[in-house]
Parts: sequence; structure tokens; C-alpha cells
Amino acid sequence: MARAEGAGGALHHLASPGAMSAAASQLLPPGSATLGMLGGGQLGRMFCHAAQTMGYDVVVLDPDAHSPAGAVAQRHICAAWDDAAALDALAASCAAVSVEFENVPAAALQALAGRCRLAPGAAAVAIAQDRRREKELFARCARQSSGVPPAPFMSIASEADLAAVPPTLLPGVLKTARLGYDGKGQARVRSRTALADAWEALGRAPCVLEQMLPLAAECSVIVARGADGQCVHLPVQRNTHRAGILAASEVYEGNVPAALAQQAQAAAEDIARALDYSGVLCVEFFILDDDSLIVNEMAPRPHNSGHYSINACDVSQFELQVRTLAGLPLPAPSQHSAAVMLNLLGQVWFDASGQPRTPPWAQVLALPGAHLHLYGKREARAGRKMGHLTFTAASAQQARRQALRAASLLGIAPF
Repeated sequence: MARAEGAGGALHHLASPGAMSAAASQLLPPGSATLGMLGGGQLGRMFCHAAQTMGYDVVVLDPDAHSPAGAVAQRHICAAWDDAAALDALAASCAAVSVEFENVPAAALQALAGRCRLAPGAAAVAIAQDRRREKELFARCARQSSGVPPAPFMSIASEADLAAVPPTLLPGVLKTARLGYDGKGQARVRSRTALADAWEALGRAPCVLEQMLPLAAECSVIVARGADGQCVHLPVQRNTHRAGILAASEVYEGNVPAALAQQAQAAAEDIARALDYSGVLCVEFFILDDDSLIVNEMAPRPHNSGHYSINACDVSQFELQVRTLAGLPLPAPSQHSAAVMLNLLGQVWFDASGQPRTPPWAQVLALPGAHLHLYGKREARAGRKMGHLTFTAASAQQARRQALRAASLLGIAPF
């Protein structure tokens, strides 16, 4: 179990990073170095598992003394992500550092720059943290490569911007430019009056207004790109969201038309190249009613929709994250089983009357192909990601059948 420390706590020197200029192109062989993680959530926890399997020690920096990743790392520095002393301790201990949460301050990564290898870097994370810059990047990539565009959009930061909104952008979705995820900081608006009211309710924060388009489906692509520019991707995930939170991901041949899957994979790699990205990146797309594709948003880290890769692929998204961070080769992942993943939110731990319960794990785990992953969170709350359940099978029909049975047992709506 990890030892939680304050920022000022003594932390053994586990690796000697050396000068970044010399280290940037060097391989960190398995078992030879300590890797760092900014953020202590479930993504960091699964990164720890992957890194430790390959022989690396991990140091986690997170302010939560009971963070999921901190509980399994070799060291947990319990401090704010932008705490200068904590960042010093992380840099002194780690040869390379990654992130597991897109809202870790980009300034924290900037403070580490030049002291240890970073994947991703501060500049890429800063763009992902601002929807305005993100949308501009997507639009530029689409123009330059005839790729996948974003929905028509406009930045809203003033009364003048509100007045200048063209009628073609309504109805639309107003999203805060920063600190929005899992459906937070968003409002659907159908008129100028509703738009003005929504902007007021969002505290007049800088926002992006996107045209609301007729959606047929959602999908995502996870790419891994090394510092040398080598880029690989996982299969396209077809996703179902409810209330802005991922409910299920289905990954098998034919889940998305082949031409659209190839287009999404190419667009995701274009975006990674435009960012000069190093690390694992998830890009989310909408499939419209006319079978065209638009790019929605990106996450500079592994993604909920890629969790199935732990059980259904020969290389998971978390091993890819380790490989990009350590400078290891990036083999093209191969999916060996059809997969359906269910997101396990806190409401699974309550019955229909709202009383706490233990989910029927024995019945669920009796289903063929079930793989349960719980994140070690102490308290279940509605909407909180507590774990995930992946079903693997020889066919899509078998995986879906078992996943739907599990959903019924757990009180999760069918998908």
C-alpha cells in the first residue's frame, strides 16, 4: 500500500531523471525508473497497475488522502496539484510524468518541464482545457487535411458576442470553455432568450455555443503517439451516454460503418500530430443522421470508453500510456474478443427505493465473459464512477446478450 505524504514529507529518491535535454530521446527500460502521475482517480489507478506489471514504481500526486491511485502507488504525495513543494518532490523522484485528469493545471506540467519527461506536455493539455482553443484546433485540422470538422460554433464571452450569434447556431448547446466534463457546465438553448439566460446561469463565464445537430450515434478513438511521432490507435468505440455520462461502450467489427471508422481514426491521428502530442489521447465524435461525422471533444489521457481494452485487446490503453511515457515501442493494438463495457455508477449500490444495497455480484460474475473492475472508492453516490464491467465473447451478439443480462441485474437501463 502507498504511503501518503504531505508536500514537505521526505521522499526517497527512486530514480535519477537527469537533464531533460538528454533524457528526451532515451528509453526508460522496464524496471529501471519511477514514473509519476498527476491525479489520483481511477485512470491513475489503472495506469499504476499497468506500470507495475512492467516493473516500474509509481508516485502519485493528488490532494485526496484516499485517492484510488494513491492507494496502489508506491508513493502518494498528498497535496494540491499546483503545490510547488509537491511538484519538486515529484520531479526529484520521477523520470517521467503523465496526467489522468484533464483539469490538472497546465501550469503544474509547465513547472515540471525540463526536469522530467512529460507525456502529454503542458501546451497540449492547455488546449484541451479550453473548448475555444480545442474547437479552433479541430477546425484547422479539418481545413488542412480535408478531415472531420467540429459542429458550427462561436465563442461567447461578452454581451456583444451574444448579440452577434447568427440564427443558424440556434438551437444549440452552450458549454463553458473551461472545467466542463461528464455533462457539467452545459445547457441546451433554443432561442436567444434561452441563450442569454443560460449564459447568466453559467456565471457569464467564457463559453462556446455549438449548433445542435441531428445525432444518430456517438463514437470515440483512442490514439497513442510517441515522442518520435509513431502513432497507433485502438478500434473505434461506439458509445452510449446518459445525462452526459458514458453508460456503455460497444467494440466489435461493424459497430460503426467501416468508412466512418477509418475517417475517425485518421482524424484523431491528425489532431495528435497537430498538437505534436506525446501520450494517450481520446477524441470523441458524433455520427449524424446523414452518416457524416463531426468531432466533438478530446481528452489528453486514457478514457472511460477505452477500459474494455484491458480485457479485449493484446495491449490496453494504460499499457500504451506507460509505453509512450517510457519511450518504449508502440505495437498496433489488436482486439482479440468482441467487447461491451458497462459503466458502474454509484446508483448501482442503491435499490429502487433509494436504500443502500450490495450489488448482486455473484449473479453478475456467473455470466460468461464478465470482468469486474472496481476503483476502491469509499462512498457510492449517484453519478459517481465506481467501476466498470466488461463482457468479452467470440461474437458481438454474445457480448451484448451477457451485458444486457448484467444491466438488468444491476438496475442499469438497456442500451
